[in-house]
Amino acid sequence: MFRRRRSADAGRDRSGDSGQELSGDELDYGEPVDDEPDGPYQPAGTPRADGGPWDAAEPFPRQPRVDLGSLQVPVGPEHEIELVMAEERGAWVTARYRESEVQIQAFAAARRGALWDDVRAEISVEVEEAGGRSQESDGPFGVELLAQVPVEPGQPASGMRLVRFVGIDGPRWFVRGLFTGPAAGASDAGGPDVASPDVASREQAELLEEVLRDVVVVRGEHPVPPREILELRPPPEAQQVLEAQAAVEEENRFRGGLNPFERGPEFTETR
Repeated sequence: MFRRRRSADAGRDRSGDSGQELSGDELDYGEPVDDEPDGPYQPAGTPRADGGPWDAAEPFPRQPRVDLGSLQVPVGPEHEIELVMAEERGAWVTARYRESEVQIQAFAAARRGALWDDVRAEISVEVEEAGGRSQESDGPFGVELLAQVPVEPGQPASGMRLVRFVGIDGPRWFVRGLFTGPAAGASDAGGPDVASPDVASREQAELLEEVLRDVVVVRGEHPVPPREILELRPPPEAQQVLEAQAAVEEENRFRGGLNPFERGPEFTETR
């Protein structure tokens, strides 16, 4: 299932409340969308044994994916894919399975050097300033950051919740994943502040980690400043639906639903 939402305040607190209400346009697809047969050329060869996320220029496993511009995200019957367009925080993709989510963003990076070390340190500072705490640990994507953040942004008294940040440096791109829900504490990373996960939590973490691992990043050859979010957009068939909806709404706006035979407001002047 694919869903797209646009919200002015969707990016208000992605690290704190994964269940936030997001108002706006929404599109659902009951069937998986496979855009790969007509998508970009897939390089020949054997995919890396350590898995992805994959670069579009390297060999990667062929499977149904939805084309969201810079990210081609695996689709399947068990999880939902949502494209969130936020005015202040850019755009990101959310993969949801049961009570867990992973939010995925792709950024431009320099040809040399890695971003995750610096980004991880910056996130740790932001978490502490928000009244939370964090710790580094090894996980399935390398060094991860486990963080306890306030349930209500900036209000530690509201209680704390666990989130997990992962980062993957690729060729001229960087992917950041944010796990929330039971999957946040079910990583191999573990940690002293993390309870042993149950079977259901581990299952949710494994499925969402597999989704992130099978993402294909389409960086493109155009210049993009490092750390700038790579463009995300609805898939072609969703874009056509959105354009049709916008045309209908525009037409209805000009019509205004006016009835020429209906009496309008009356004014009485008293002298």
